[in-house]
Amino acid sequence: MRHFLSFLLALALLALPMGAAAGPVQDILQSHRALIEKSSRKTIQPAIDALANSGLPQAQTLLETWQAKDMWQRKSDGLFFLGRSAGNGAYDLIDFDTGDSVGQADKGDLDQLKPNSGIRALIGTALVQFQLSDPDPARRWDAVVAIERAPAADHLAPLRKAVTNEPDAALQAKKRRLERLLTIAFDPELSSRIVAINGFRTDLGVDVRATLNPLLSTQRRVFAGEPDKALNIAAVLKPGSEALSRDAAYDMLVSAGLAMPRVSPAEIRNTLAAHVADGAVGGVPLAQLNTDAARTRAYAALADAGKAPPSVTDADVDAALASHSFADVYDEPAKAVTDAAQEALRAIQLRVGLNQALDLGLDALSLASIYFLAAIGLAITFGVMGVINMAHGEFIMMGAYTGYVVQQIIPDYTLSIIVAIPMAFAVTFVAGVAMERLVIRWLYNRPLETLLATFGISIALQQIAKNIFGTQARPLTSPAWLDGAWVLNDVVGISYIRIAIFVLALIFLGVFLFIMKRTRLGLETRAVTQNPRMASSMGINKDRVNMLTFGLGSGIAGIAGVAIGLFAKVTSELGSDYIVQSFMTVVVGGVGNIWGTLAGAAMIGFLQKGIEWLNPSNTLAAQTYMIIFIIIFIQFRPRGIIALKGRAAGD
Repeated sequence: MRHFLSFLLALALLALPMGAAAGPVQDILQSHRALIEKSSRKTIQPAIDALANSGLPQAQTLLETWQAKDMWQRKSDGLFFLGRSAGNGAYDLIDFDTGDSVGQADKGDLDQLKPNSGIRALIGTALVQFQLSDPDPARRWDAVVAIERAPAADHLAPLRKAVTNEPDAALQAKKRRLERLLTIAFDPELSSRIVAINGFRTDLGVDVRATLNPLLSTQRRVFAGEPDKALNIAAVLKPGSEALSRDAAYDMLVSAGLAMPRVSPAEIRNTLAAHVADGAVGGVPLAQLNTDAARTRAYAALADAGKAPPSVTDADVDAALASHSFADVYDEPAKAVTDAAQEALRAIQLRVGLNQALDLGLDALSLASIYFLAAIGLAITFGVMGVINMAHGEFIMMGAYTGYVVQQIIPDYTLSIIVAIPMAFAVTFVAGVAMERLVIRWLYNRPLETLLATFGISIALQQIAKNIFGTQARPLTSPAWLDGAWVLNDVVGISYIRIAIFVLALIFLGVFLFIMKRTRLGLETRAVTQNPRMASSMGINKDRVNMLTFGLGSGIAGIAGVAIGLFAKVTSELGSDYIVQSFMTVVVGGVGNIWGTLAGAAMIGFLQKGIEWLNPSNTLAAQTYMIIFIIIFIQFRPRGIIALKGRAAGD
C-alpha cells in the first residue's frame, strides 16, 4: 500500500504544470498579461515600458525574443517562454529568468506571440537603450547609425543616458552630436532646442542642415481678415506681388471655399452652345458671338435669367481679396526656434559658400596639375624647340598603355606603378627619338609641314593602338592607398589620386628645372635654343641636342600618360583629349618658359572650373567660352603670361 501511495504522489507531481515557479521577469509579464495577449499597438506600450525600465539583465533578451516572434505562451497556466523547435511539433521551453529549459510542450498546447510591425517598432525603440550600452562597441556603433537613419522622439531619452557612460571617445562624440540633433527636432524644452541650434552655427555637416531646414518649412494659408497673431508667421503676402500673384491668391480662396469659382472660357462656350434659341443666345445673335465681349454679355444674360451660374467679375475678385489676408506660416510654432534656425542656417550658408570656393579651388588646382603634367613635355618640344608636335597626345596615350601592360605582368598595383613610370618614360623616349630622327629633323623651321606630318603620325599611332588593344577602354588601376579622398568636411574633399598627380607635377617641375639649369644637356639645350649658330661654333652637336631634347619631352609625356590613366579611360583617343589643352597651356603661359607653362596650366585650370561652376549643365559651352577667352587674351598678350626676354624673344 505504501508503494502504491508513493506512485500516486509521483503521478500527481508529474501532472503539475512545468515551470510554475515565477521569477521577476515572469512576474512583469503576468502583470501585463492581458495587454500582451491582446497584442494591440495602441495598448501595448505599458508592458514594453515595464520590461525596458525594469533594470533586469534578462529584459533585453526577452524583448529581442518577443520582437523575433520566438516568445510562446503555455495555454495551461499562461506562462511565457522562449520556444525552440525540438522537432515533431514539440518545442523546448526556456525560462526567461533562469535561462534553463523547463521541459517540452506540443505546439497545440502553446500560443505563439506574433507582434505586428507596429509593435515590433515599439519594441525596437525600447531596445535602443540596451544596444546603446551594449558591451560590444560595434553593436553600440550600429545602434547610433540606426538612430541616425530613422530618428524618433523616443530615442532622445535613452541616447542621453548612453552619452555619459560611453568609454569610446569617438563614439561618445558621435552620440553627443546625435543627441544635440535629436534635441533640436524633438525636445519639448524650448531653451534646450535653442542652445542646441546655436551650437551648430559653425558646423558644415549635411545632417545639421537636414535637421534645421524642416524647422523653416511653411504652409501658405488664407485668413478672413488679419492673420492669427498666435501663429508663427513667416511672411504676410500681398496679392499681386511677386511672391503671390492675383490669380493664385483668388484660387486659394476658391480652394478654401471662401469664394466662387471663376467660369472658364470653355465653360462659357459650352453654356452658350447649350442655350441657343431662335438664332441667338441671351438676346445676342449668333453672328455677333465672335468676340469675348459679346460672349461675356450673352453669358451674363443667361446668368441673370438663372440659366447659368453667375460669372466672377474683376470687381468680385478685388472684393474677395480685400476681405482676406494671406501668409506663409511656419510649421514650427515657436518663433524663437525659427529665428535661431534662420540665424544658424545663415551662418552655416556663409561658411558653406567659403568652403565651396575652397573646394572649387582644389578642383581647379587638381585640373591645373593635370594640364601641367600633360603640357610639360610639350613645353620642351614646342616651347623650347619650336616643333609643332600634334602627336604629343599619342605619347601620353602610349604611356598609359605602357602602364596597363605592366599591370598585366605585375599584379601588385603599387609595384606595377613604380615600374610603369620609368618604363613609360623609356618607351616614349625611344619613340620620340625615333620620330625626331626619321621625321622631325628634316622639317625644322617648316612649321606647316611639321604640323601636317605629326598630325598624320598621331592618326597612325591611334590606329596601331586600336589594332593592338582594341577599341574597348582598358583599366589602369591605382594602388589601394590611393583609393578614397582627403575629406576636410562635408563640403571640401579631393581624391588621393588627384593629390598624387599634383605632387607628381611638382616633382617633374623640379626635375625639369634641374635638367635645364644644372646639367650639361640643359645648358646645351638653352644654348641651341637662344643661338643655334653660336652654339655650333662652340662645339655643341646641335642635332644630338635636338634629338635628346625631343626624346626628353616625349618621355615626360609618357609619364603623364601613366598618371592620367589612373583616373581617365585608357583608350586610343586618350591623348586627343589633352592635346588642345596642352598647346593652350604652353601658348598662354609663354612659349619656351617652364614657369609660363605652370602659370598657363593654372590659368586654364581655374578658368575652366570657374566657367563650369557658372554653367554646370553644359560642359561643352564651358570649353567654348574658355577658348574664346584665351583667343581674346592672346590678342592683348601675344607672348603669353611670362614672355621670354633677350634674343630668344626676338626669335
